[in-house]
Amino acid sequence: MNTIITIGRQYGSGGREIGEKLAKRFDIPFYDKELLSRAAKESGYCEEMIANHDERPTNSFLYNLVIDTYSFGYNSSSFVDMPISHKIFLAQFDTIKKIANEGACVIVGRCADYALAEYKNCVHIFIHADEENRIKRIMKRRNLSESKAKDAINKQDKQRQSYYNYYSAKKWGRADTYDLSINSGRLGVDGTVNLLAQYVEDVEKTRQ
Repeated sequence: MNTIITIGRQYGSGGREIGEKLAKRFDIPFYDKELLSRAAKESGYCEEMIANHDERPTNSFLYNLVIDTYSFGYNSSSFVDMPISHKIFLAQFDTIKKIANEGACVIVGRCADYALAEYKNCVHIFIHADEENRIKRIMKRRNLSESKAKDAINKQDKQRQSYYNYYSAKKWGRADTYDLSINSGRLGVDGTVNLLAQYVEDVEKTRQ
């Protein structure tokens, strides 16, 4: 097993749980919030600061100038002038690449598919589900009313979409952004894990 699996997900689709079970199935490391701890340790930023900017879009229109500078090699002065949200994004970006260089793993969210676009041993997955399933999951998980669960889903999805679309060159949730997009509401968590495991194994065979 040498495949890096990235998972984008709608809020309430079970993406984290699916990713965790998939990692256990293949006995490989799993990164979700764990990525934040490592990014904090390696960048020197406090974990709370990184968590506060986690998958949240920035309002700064300077980003394109900044990312162009970063792409072609930034110097210390341009980095000093960079908004903190961008510094934190780049810290996560670098951590994702370091994790990928260590071998097979599952990484949830954080534009990991974009960060690893040049890596050939990746499978990029998006997990979605119908609204009813997602509302039920969030109601149970967070002990919310139906209306509050629906509001939380809408808010989180907009936030993730804005973050992904802002920092990457692709569109969050659109089928052609990923290798595979799957409705977890149809198969349930375990059924989805089984399907994804088979898909990853088949992809690995094509590389041999």
